[in-house]
Amino acid sequence: MAKTSSMEKNKRRRKLTAQYASKRKRLKDLANDLKKPAEERFAARIKLAELPRNSSKTRIRNRCELTGRSRGFYRKLKLCRNQLRELASQGRIPGMVKSSW
Repeated sequence: MAKTSSMEKNKRRRKLTAQYASKRKRLKDLANDLKKPAEERFAARIKLAELPRNSSKTRIRNRCELTGRSRGFYRKLKLCRNQLRELASQGRIPGMVKSSW
């Protein structure tokens, strides 16, 4: 089980990302628009830099829904490899069976 503080920090990051998503997108579009004057684009980049760092989507770490483990993460199932294997062995994931031969 991962540290609770790490999991809570990640939840705060997800919340901030959702909160600032529209503002960040608008500023990025303005900063990358070559039709705008250079001063306006520079001002947009300054405002973008003033936003909280944790509001950036790249700061979010994918973590297992059950344990909070960050390594060996399967995006489709939102589980780490350990929990995936355990649940598959118990037959709790539809359509997935542990192979044996």
